[in-house]
This record gives sequence, C-alpha cells and structure tokens, in this order.
Amino acid sequence: KCDEPLVSGLSHVSFSSSSSVSGSYSPGYAKINKRGGAGGWSPSDSDHYQWLQVDFGNRKQISAIATQGRYSSSDWVTQYRMLYSDTGRNWKPYHQDGNIWAFPGNINSDGVVRHELQHPIIARYVRMVPLDWNGEGRIGLRIELYGCSYWADVINFDGHVVLPYRFRNKKMKTLKDVIALKFKTSESEGVILHGEGQQGDYITLELKKAKLVLSLNLGSNQLGPIYGHTSVMTGSLLDDHHWHSVVIERQGRSINLTLDRSMQHFRTNGEFDYLDLDYEITFGGIPFSGKPSSSSRKNFKGCMESINYNGINITDLAKRKKLEPSNVGNLSFSCVEPYTVPVFFNATSYLEVPGRLNQDLFSVSFQFRTWNPNGLLVFSHFADNLGNVEIDLTESKVGVHINITQTKMSQIDISSGSGLNDGQWHEVRFLAKENFAILTIDGDEASAVRTNSPLQVKTGEKYFFGGFLNQMNNSSHSVLQPSFQGCMQLIQVDDQLVNLYEVAQRKPGSFANVSIDMCAIIDRCVPNHCEHGGKCSQTWDSFKCTCDETGYSGATCHNSIYEPSCEAYKHLGQTSNYYWIDPDGSGPLGPLKVYCNMTEDKVWTIVSHDLQMQTTVVGYNPEKYSVTQLVYSASMDQISAITDSAEYCEQYVSYFCKMSRLLNTPDCNCDADYKQWRKDAGFLTYKDHLPVSQVVVGDTDRQGSEAKLSVGPLRCQGDRNYWNAASFPNPSSYLHFSTFQGETSADISFYFKTLTPWGVFLENMGKEDFIKLELKSATEVSFSFDVGNGPVEIVVRSPTPLNDDQWHRVTAERNVKQASLQVDRLPQQIRKAPTEGHTRLELYSQLFVGGAGGQQGFLGCIRSLRMNGVTLDLEERAKVTSGFISGCSGHCTSYGTNCENGGKCLERYHGYSCDCSSTAYDGTFCNKDVGAFFEEGMWLRYNFQAPAINARDSGSRVENSPDQQNSHPDLAQEEIRFSFSTTKAPCILLYVSSFTTDFLAVLVKPTGSLQIRYNLGGTREPYNIDVDHRNMANGQPHSVNITRHERTIILKLDHYPSVSYHLPSSSDTLFNSPKSLFLGKVIETGKIDQEIHKYNTPGFTGCLSRVQFNQIAPLKAALRQTNASAHVHIQGELVESNCGASPLTLSPMSSATDPWHLDHLDSASADFPYNPGQGQAIRNGVNRNSAIIGGVIAVVIFTILCTLVFLIRYMFRHKGTYHTNEAKGAESAESADAAIMNNDPNFTETIDESKKEWLI
Repeated sequence: KCDEPLVSGLSHVSFSSSSSVSGSYSPGYAKINKRGGAGGWSPSDSDHYQWLQVDFGNRKQISAIATQGRYSSSDWVTQYRMLYSDTGRNWKPYHQDGNIWAFPGNINSDGVVRHELQHPIIARYVRMVPLDWNGEGRIGLRIELYGCSYWADVINFDGHVVLPYRFRNKKMKTLKDVIALKFKTSESEGVILHGEGQQGDYITLELKKAKLVLSLNLGSNQLGPIYGHTSVMTGSLLDDHHWHSVVIERQGRSINLTLDRSMQHFRTNGEFDYLDLDYEITFGGIPFSGKPSSSSRKNFKGCMESINYNGINITDLAKRKKLEPSNVGNLSFSCVEPYTVPVFFNATSYLEVPGRLNQDLFSVSFQFRTWNPNGLLVFSHFADNLGNVEIDLTESKVGVHINITQTKMSQIDISSGSGLNDGQWHEVRFLAKENFAILTIDGDEASAVRTNSPLQVKTGEKYFFGGFLNQMNNSSHSVLQPSFQGCMQLIQVDDQLVNLYEVAQRKPGSFANVSIDMCAIIDRCVPNHCEHGGKCSQTWDSFKCTCDETGYSGATCHNSIYEPSCEAYKHLGQTSNYYWIDPDGSGPLGPLKVYCNMTEDKVWTIVSHDLQMQTTVVGYNPEKYSVTQLVYSASMDQISAITDSAEYCEQYVSYFCKMSRLLNTPDCNCDADYKQWRKDAGFLTYKDHLPVSQVVVGDTDRQGSEAKLSVGPLRCQGDRNYWNAASFPNPSSYLHFSTFQGETSADISFYFKTLTPWGVFLENMGKEDFIKLELKSATEVSFSFDVGNGPVEIVVRSPTPLNDDQWHRVTAERNVKQASLQVDRLPQQIRKAPTEGHTRLELYSQLFVGGAGGQQGFLGCIRSLRMNGVTLDLEERAKVTSGFISGCSGHCTSYGTNCENGGKCLERYHGYSCDCSSTAYDGTFCNKDVGAFFEEGMWLRYNFQAPAINARDSGSRVENSPDQQNSHPDLAQEEIRFSFSTTKAPCILLYVSSFTTDFLAVLVKPTGSLQIRYNLGGTREPYNIDVDHRNMANGQPHSVNITRHERTIILKLDHYPSVSYHLPSSSDTLFNSPKSLFLGKVIETGKIDQEIHKYNTPGFTGCLSRVQFNQIAPLKAALRQTNASAHVHIQGELVESNCGASPLTLSPMSSATDPWHLDHLDSASADFPYNPGQGQAIRNGVNRNSAIIGGVIAVVIFTILCTLVFLIRYMFRHKGTYHTNEAKGAESAESADAAIMNNDPNFTETIDESKKEWLI
C-alpha cells in the first residue's frame, strides 16, 4: 500500500517558507507530532501570501495529507490549499470535483486532521498555502504527507526528433491494443504517436488546441460504403506543462480512452476489427514521408515517460539505445523546463510593473488566457499628464483606448481579434509612438490594426496588469472593464521582459491577490456536464448548458421535455395524434416520434417504417434470397424501450403469392403453389422478436413466380411502467433495490397516495453522503441530500393536504449546478449548488423504498418510480417480499373525473377505464358523441318494454326511485338531452308516447323555431313552450336540455341561459305508462295529436346526436350493440355521423381533417421541433404561432368575403330573386349537410374524423 510517511525523515534543508517569525519557528520544525523549536512553523506575517514548502529530493507518489497546529498554542490553520511541482516552479494546485480544492484544516493546535486524496499526485515539491487560520492566534503548521517512491524514465522531445519503434515482421496486425504513456508540454499542438498501414489503416494521438485527439481507422472500403475514420476529442488545457496520463485500450471496434482518470468509451466506424500497421509506430511526430499530410502536423515538443506499447517498454528501449531516433533533432533523457513564468489573477488582483520613464515609444506585449469575454488587461498613465492607455478584453476582442488630455479630451480606439476567451494562450503586442499606433494579436501581422491619428507619447513609470490599486479609482480616469480573471505570461514592458520572481519579492512594483508561477485555469466544460448533446459555455467560475433543440431541459439538459409514453399523454387529456415520446426519460436514448391511437380503451403506440404496402418481391436464383430491409422512424434501442414497457405488441405481416412457396408446409395457402394469387397473413405477437427488421424470401426465381409483401407498423399497447405500483400496508416495512448510481446527476420521479400525514418515500445512504425523499407533514414534501458539503433540504409546501388518497406526482433532481423539487403543478423549488466544494454523491447502502433506518415508514401506494430514466419494478419486488401487495387500487379517486358525461370509472389492475354504457357517449373518456344522419322518411322507435322482458330491465324507471312492480312505471320527472342540426322545417325531433293519452314532443315549427309540447292529462290542450326568437333550422348544430320535475320544466338551449316554465296547476304531474320513444317521425297505433300528425310529413332530415332520455340512449342502442339494443326498431338505413354534434361537446378537430392545418404529418420525419408546451401534439415541428396567425388571417379574409356576398345578395334580393331562409350555399350544395358546411366556415373546425364518410 502506498501510505508511508514522507516528511518525518527529511532534514531541515528540505523545508522552506515565505517567511518565519524567528529561527525557532522555521519551516524545518513543521513535522507532525514533533515539538522541536517553537513546536512548528509560523510566518512573520499572517496573511494570504504565506507558504510552507517541502522538497522530497526526487519525485514521490502522494496519497494523503495531514496537518496539525503549532504545539500547545493558539496558532493553527483552518483551511489551506496544496500546490505541487516537479521543479519548484510552475506550481499546480490540487484539484478535486472540478475545482481548486480547499482542504478543511484544524480546530485546535494538537489534533491531527488527515485527508485521503481523491486521486494520488506525483511531485518532488509540495507547497502548502494557508487560506484561513484561528482568529485568536496566527498561522501555525505541522504537516505530514503519505505515499511512496516513484520512478520513471523520461524522454525529452525537442519538436524535431521522432522516435520510431520498428516491427520485427514489418507488419503488425492486432485485434487488441493497449497503449499507455504520460506527457507534459507547453505547446498546444503536436503529434504524440502515429502508425499507419498501406491498406489505409492508421492510428494517431495528437494535441490540437491543447485538447487530446485520437484518430483511428481500422479500414475503409474505397469502392463501397464502408467509412472507417473515427475521431474522438478529450481533455482540455493540456499545454500547462504538467504530467497527463493517457491509456488507449482497444478490443476490436470497442475502445476505452482514458485521460487523467476520465474514461471515454466509443466504437469505431466501419466494419473491420483488426488494426494493420506497416513497418513502425512512431512517438513524438510523423516521420517525414513526402506526403502533404505529414508535413502539416507539428511534432511534439515536451516530455514523455512510461511509454508502453502492447507490453513493450518503449522508454526503456530508447534509454538503452535499442531504438534509432530520426536524424533530425535531439533526444535527451531529462525534462527541459520552459522559461516562462505565468501569473494568475482572480477578480480582485492587480500586478504593478515598473516601466522606463519618459520614452517616446510605448511598447507592451504579453500572453493571456481566460474564459471571460471581458476584463481589464493593462492600464498606464503617460508622463507629463499627456493621457493614458487602457488595453482590455471586450466581448472576446482586444481593444486599446488612448485618452489624450493635452488639448481637449479625445480618444483613439482600436480593436482586433475575436473569440479570445477560449481558454487558449493569446499574444497581444501594442506599440505607440508619435502619430502612430499598432495592435497585433497572436503574431498575425497581416491583420494587425494601425492608426495614424494625432498622438504624443511619453511613457509613464507604472504599468498595471489585470486591475488597479483601489485608491487610484478616485482619480480622473474611469475603468471601462471589470478586473481580469485568468493567466498572463511573457510580460514585456518597454522592450524588457519583466522578472516576475523579483516582483514576487516586491523589489520593484507591487501586487495584490496574484499567484506567481502558477496558472490555475480550470475548464469547467471538460468533462462536459451538459447531457444529451447540450452545448456547454463557461465563464471563469461557472458553466452554463444550452439545451435548444435537444428535446431536454434543466440546468444540465437532463430532463426530457416529453412524456415517456402514449399512456402518459392520454392521462393529460390528449387525443389521438403524433407525439414525441421519451421511453427512458433522462436516460441515454433520445426522444422519438410515434402515433398515439387513443380511440380504444387501451392506448396503442404505433411506430412506422418505410416499406410500402404490397411491395413486389424481387426474384433471385435459388442460392440467393430476396432480402427486404425495413427502416423504422426510430432506432432499435428506442423501439426495444417501447416493447419492454408495453403489455402487448403486434405486427401484421401478409404475403401475396403466385407460384411462390412460403414455408413449404401444407398449412400455408402459398405452399399449395397455385398459379392464381393467394394470400397468407397474420400477426407476430412475441414481443422479444419485434419489430420485424428484415424479411428474407426464397422461391421467387421460377418462371411465373410472383410475390408481394406487406408489413404493418409496430403496434404496442399499454405501459407497464406508468402503472407499475406497490402498496405499503405497514409503516415498518420497505422494499430494497441495488444502490442508486447518481454521482453527478440524479433524477427521481414517482406518484404517491396516502391517508397518513408523514412517511419516508425512499432513502439511500453512503459513508456520510445520503439522499432522501419524504412526506414531512400533510402539506410538506422534503428532498434532502448531502454530497459532502453538509446536508441540504428543499421543501415544497402545498396549499391543500397531500394525504387525501389522491395520486400526487413528485419530481426531484440534483446535479452539479443545482437541486430542485416539484410536487404536482406547484411552483418548483430550486437550490443552487455551491461554486466550490464536493460535487459527487457517493452512496453505498441499498436503496430503501417506503422506509428508512429507524424512521416512520410510508403507508400507502407508490407507482411509476423512475430513477435516472429507469423504472424500478415495484410490482415484481412486492411479489417476492412478504407483507407487500403488488399493484395499487383506487385509481378512480384521482382519475375518475376524466370519465365525462356521466361515465362510470372502473378500477383496473393497471389503471382504470370509463364505462359509457349508461350514457349517450362513446370513446375512452365518454366524450365522443354518438349520432346519426336521418334521411327523409327515416325513423327510429325505442320501446320502453322489450318483448317478453320485465320492465325492471328496461332502464326506464323513475330516477332515484325504488324498483316498481308496475310494468310501465309512471314518470314524475324526465331529463332529455340531445343535439341536432337540420335545414328542413317543420319536423319532429323526439316524441314519447304512452299507453294513455300522455305524450311529450320536441318539434321544429314551420318558421324554424323550437316547440316543446307536454300533455300529461288534466288540461284540455297540450302545454306548449315556444322558442320563437331563434331559427333552429339553419343547419347549425344545436344542443337541447329539457328537465321536468313535476310541474316545473327547465329548458337550456345551446349556450343561452336556462329558462323555467310551469305546467298549469290543473295539469297532472305524472307521465303515465310511457310506451315508446320516436326519433324523426311518429308511427304509433292509436290516436295521435292532430298537430303532431301534420309535422310527420315529410319527416325529419338532418342529424341527431347523443340522444338521452333519463337513463336511455336510444340512438346509441341502435348504432352500438348494448343491452338495450333489443328495444330498438329502425325504418330506413341509419348512417352514423357526428354532423349533429354540438360544438360545445366536440373536441378540437384532428390535424388530419383540419382545414387550416396545411402540413399533414409525416411520421418518418425525425427533425426535432422547438420545445413545445408539455403534452402538446407535435405537428411536425411547425411553429404553432405562425400556424395560428395564418389561420386567423384566413378566417378574417373568409369573413370579409362572406360579408361582401351577403351585402350583394341583400342589395339585389328584391329584383325578382327568390329569397329563402335556408342556408346560403344550399343551392349549389349536394345535400343539406354540405349546405351546413358551405354556410358556416367555423363549423368545419368542430368536425372530427368520423365525419369523413359524408365529407368525401
């Protein structure tokens, strides 16, 4: 184990420091548990510029660090940083969790606090920088570092030399490769290794813009479609002249590329598995071959160690002179250090450098690197109050502003460059003399910016880099930019290179909050925390993800903006349409577009492919088969996610054949080998074998053989994940699952229902880390976790109790940027993560669902529990755990309101369904009108007593009354609801006859107005209600609601207010012995009211819909097979149609028949739409705003045209033209229905797909 103490055995000379109080406080006494001298190190001043340094004499591997205060004193350090280096220069701060790490220190003078390093470091020198210390004392420190010795051969490449390893057999054909090496460089470009073969294979590892790029080709087919080139980029800022380790592991086409403990897995393109290299593999560059590609790439300049190629130690062979380096350049075995000294600025830093006073040439040059688009780079006053110069970074460009104060205030502004905040080193050179100035970026003389404005130059004595002294801000000038955050190096002032070591000792100049000989730049986008292809951008201390057009949202593009299934869209109240679904939620699979068919009780998810119906099978000779490939609108992994969660899947296959045998068995029609067309067809339903991806057909090569193939779309039903539930009957019991893996990104969502006001939903523990979701009270849900920075709790408070036995949805997420919690549709609560600190959630225990250690467990139901896109199978786990109930009842308490128009909610094991049998409606949620078109002379009779059936079953008894023995129960109340449309008056809409003289009629009078006639006996004439002021025969759909309770009648017509009427006091209150209900015409034996008889001719023509009389739906009984169908008699042919449906009850028109919806959906389209609102049908990514605007404009134009036509007709109507009250447009229309269509443009918007039969 690498855990030996490294400091305790060192001599005094191995220690150094920024300063000491006196000799007895010198750094040599800073050894843990030693009491020599004053019992530890203390600097002369306790400030942020102090440090303690240890030199081990040679490189060591360091795995842990421990600190102690100064013996028996009030001097200790509470927080510190650790820097390390190979040379005592160019320091690197220890990083952890993507940040420069600040170690927690001591709380007293003698306790030892030890920290294991998250990853070991290799260094000769270690420097401790105190950040904070005991406020009642001063800095006091004793340290120990633990680790072991480290040794490796080093090779120095000078940028010219190339080191080849030549193969023994001239060729190297490998299925498996392992290549490992370490490198350090201050160059951002260079080839680290390269090998190639004459067949086109190659492998190249190189630096590009300080990132590592691996290019690989296992073979391309120049003639065919195989393209083998694969390129992967990883890492960032690798030109920091610190060691970086690379391991390439290849097994066939599968590759792991590891850079500094961060592994990336990928597969190569193409179809080949072997890497064929010829002659050699070279390190440090590409040997010059005369090819144009080899000369354009720079060779590597820097150091490498521990080069290992497939078990061969290349560095050892080179040192023993077993390898021949190229003739150009020199290979040496000690690492050459660069001469540059970087300086690191944070937002409060400045660096003051002396210049040469009163020169007439102002010259400054430096290199900088930063992520910020803005910041002050240099500021200097001219001598003699001539003005000042400011160089800054503005929106990623370098700008120079020269303020001239001699005559009148004027300013010269020049700027150059772009995108200079990319983290790379950029060089700035600025030169000014009398009436001339020039700005050059990155040595590009061609794009240097010059100015010849009048200018007088005299250099001042001070140059400020990165910021200002605070007191200077009170003077006349104003600083344009915020302070600089980043690094600078190679600073030259007045043609002299600034010696930053002298500045560090404050000999010339001054500084504040800068770190000299260190560049602590961090790339927060590597590794990329933006998921699902989100784009990462950063400033110095934070990163941001742009999730546009990814199909995901959130701080790290983690959450899918789409529902996981068609089932979920159904319960959001959506109708059949194309939708984007994301079956694995936040998992790696992207969203896909499917058709959701919601017309049946179970929802069908339909995935289409590109094979046309009845595709002709191309003939082949017997050795070859006809292979038909199917390309789906989704990947196989996406389709597998759908089939895995579905309850049932099917795919229709049919084979039309003429002398083409199918299976060569006697069972198939095609195997009879007839010369006529025959057909074999059926459904494939074994889920694991679906979808059909390829159809192979033989026996198509004989003369006269023909075959046609059809494969239907994949259809899947149900969503087991959505309803996957368990009941928790005991608060002390729980279900356990394997440890939750959500180190940097975790999302949890589920539904719960309960009657108790508290309980833990789930918990997973680590050593100190944990994650927990619980119901804290009847109105509070809590999400708490600890990733090492102390516990964090987010609470959502609900205005209404959550223990109401209704389903409630909880969604929690935690990532490196923030954590959030949402309950139902209440506002989401968000907590930002600290900018520094631990980011990894490290859990070890099992995941407990429905309970936690020693705390009140959960009592109730949990369903659809998804963690990072994976549904936990609560049902299956509940089946094998004693005391648990698999599944959950009581869905109707939450979803019963989805059953409309009096439909009854029925509990199912997986969800619920709506029973519409006692309603006049149909459809999944009882919201689809059942209606019919009546031709002239057609009628329908519903007998309240079916032949030879007891009246108790007729469904016509008085509402809310006990069963009566009387075979014709008298009615004290009725409720009649229906909608209709017609253009012909007069007519009978509905008539109820009786075995007595009682009757009830709803009529349209010759004027087109509505009349309701009641005759209950006791009055000489029937009681009439006339609605005179409206024309009902205008072809529009009208809704009628009539409710009678004894003598009170309430009429509700369309959207007008209800009106009450009262029968005369002499009238009877009972409707005696109802016999039959008629629609369209009255054909009744016995005496009929004379007025009614007149209305019988020619009969009703038009549409009736959703007719309901108390509990009876006569029209539905005629059109659907129900238990009341035996009561119905029809004269003529009844055609189902919803042309009489009132717009009040109709859902919006489907896009397939919507006249304003121009672009009919293409299911194969895979382009992402812009993020639509949740649960909204996707219309092939069309921008809905423009569609709505277009629709509104069209409606306005149409309305103007209609108005013009009306005006013209009105002006000329007395000039001998025939005027009628029928719908305009009826003259040219083929039928009354078409007249309705012509008359009302808005009407078309309310017709759904079932109307196609009469629109065609």
